[in-house]
Amino acid sequence: MYEALRGTINILIIMILIDGKKVAAELREELKREVSELKSKYNKVPGLTVILIGDLVPSQIYVRNKEKSANEVGLKSEVIRYPDSVDEKTVLDKIKELNNDDSVSGILVQLPLPKHIGKQKVIEAISPSKDVDGFHPMNVGNLSSGYESSVPCTPLGCYLLIKKIEPNLSGKKAVVIGRSNLNGKPMTQLLLKENCTVTITHSKTKDLKSECLEADIIVAAVGIPELVKGDWVKKDTIVIDVGINKTEKGIVGDVAFDEVSKVAKALTPVPGGVGPMTIACLLKNTIECFKRSQK
Repeated sequence: MYEALRGTINILIIMILIDGKKVAAELREELKREVSELKSKYNKVPGLTVILIGDLVPSQIYVRNKEKSANEVGLKSEVIRYPDSVDEKTVLDKIKELNNDDSVSGILVQLPLPKHIGKQKVIEAISPSKDVDGFHPMNVGNLSSGYESSVPCTPLGCYLLIKKIEPNLSGKKAVVIGRSNLNGKPMTQLLLKENCTVTITHSKTKDLKSECLEADIIVAAVGIPELVKGDWVKKDTIVIDVGINKTEKGIVGDVAFDEVSKVAKALTPVPGGVGPMTIACLLKNTIECFKRSQK
């Protein structure tokens, strides 16, 4: 009878599918209300300017979605477009001009850039106070030191999704798979600020499976299709899948969804998990930059 009852209880345990689209929509509604309040208080709204160089289709789509979302929440939105052939000085001069424009709260230069334009030069040219991507070395340093800063949008989105599932992260063991400046490193800093014990791993980590089996939270951002298997994850683990990988069977994440969904407490799908949060967090960063500029 006990075995039968236990089997029934197991059936009743349902994994939480973390709906990034829904959470992003809720965040945009919150930001829309906040922009309205800021407009009433300051008689102006935050402004986001995006610089787009070239005609790469993914970049065009991404920027169009950013512009649409910015307008949706009431931000002043501008896109400055240059051909692939634009010289580096023109771009740097435009960034300098935007740095000195009080109507611009946030500046974003869409990556990737043409080879003749230095990515690091462009990142460092943006004023740290207007760096909505959180890539400027000063913002990177502030984040790692626990100071106020812009946070890269994708890890910020992951963090907000985790907090939706588990508001109190203190003492949790977290494994971050991936050590990039864009995702892994800032994700680690955000979890450390929540008093998590964080292990940062990567594709060269020995016995990665054992590391994952110790985790209460796994953030997979390494770019290897379906790396994290079902037997890598213990019960009640929150799993965030940042990966977007093109394979013969379509787009998949860094997590083997069908396997992991049978054991995890909560899991993000790909697509529809982390992705929608990235643009919503870009808007959030723009508003935060505006608020800091009014102090």
